[in-house]
Amino acid sequence: MRISIKISVILWAVVLLAGTGYILARLVAFVGLFFQHAGIQLRQADALEAYNQDGHGLLGGGGKRVQHIPKIVHQVFHNWKEPGNDSLPGDWEGVRGGCVERNPGWEFKLWTERTSREFIEREYPWFLRTYDGYRYKVQRVDAVRYFLLYHHGGIYMDLDNGCKTDLTPLLYYPFWITDGGRGALSNNILASKPRHPFWNLVTMSLMEYDWNYFFPYITISFASGQWFETAVWEKYHSLLPKPGADPEMEHRGYRLIMDDRPEADEWIFFTQERGGTWVNWDNKMFLAIGEHLFLLFASLVGLAAVVFWGGSRCLRRYNRAGYTRLKNRNVVGSSV
Repeated sequence: MRISIKISVILWAVVLLAGTGYILARLVAFVGLFFQHAGIQLRQADALEAYNQDGHGLLGGGGKRVQHIPKIVHQVFHNWKEPGNDSLPGDWEGVRGGCVERNPGWEFKLWTERTSREFIEREYPWFLRTYDGYRYKVQRVDAVRYFLLYHHGGIYMDLDNGCKTDLTPLLYYPFWITDGGRGALSNNILASKPRHPFWNLVTMSLMEYDWNYFFPYITISFASGQWFETAVWEKYHSLLPKPGADPEMEHRGYRLIMDDRPEADEWIFFTQERGGTWVNWDNKMFLAIGEHLFLLFASLVGLAAVVFWGGSRCLRRYNRAGYTRLKNRNVVGSSV
């Protein structure tokens, strides 16, 4: 009986240690989403300077660089408060109108709840069940933007982002996403040429990541939002060959820097307006955690270490189990 207990305890200890190791590895990978990112950093000032130096803008002429991204701006408006009413709130209408005014000749597409679903049903029916089954409505807004960029190309903008100037200088890169300079990458403003393989990987990964993580903020962020996008971004770049001197072999994406901290570079192309339409009860809690991410990571690593130590102690203890050596005793015989 003692031997069977020993084997049982050893098996449980092995499972515990293996599980702890797996969770720790996943935790390290997850925390990695919030630090250094793959891809090519692109400052807004550098994008404008490259555009002007190529013979556009102030210098005139047609330029030699290839325009990859079509002059299309996609925006998504799903009116959750008044379903069926597709009229934008006054402030967002004004912000959008400013973009139209500063980008003459561009096509502006506003995707409503109805037209978004019709697009998915018509072009990507294999995804419709997942699309309809999302637990939170904002996840449909997240998902449809990825399919729109893959299908049509162009620039996607959240309705709470405006335009300071003409966006044409940003069209000369195969695809880019926005980087706030800290934490995960952003999905509020995105751009791409049609059918880029990165967005194919993104759209094909949505079903794999479609899990309910109990907390609304985590579920939205990691199943379809910016954490999800960041994870796929890192996976995409991990699959690429190492960049060389040949520009034809450069497949990395660009991270357009949009750091809103006071000491950061001033935004040249975009503005930030009223947002917060998908705030849930746990948003503030996780935003506060995000400000102390290193402390959280250190605490979780410490907890994992304690569990590992406890499992090791338990394993060593029962390794010594079994028959117990008796102390030497003088045995005195008796006669009958």
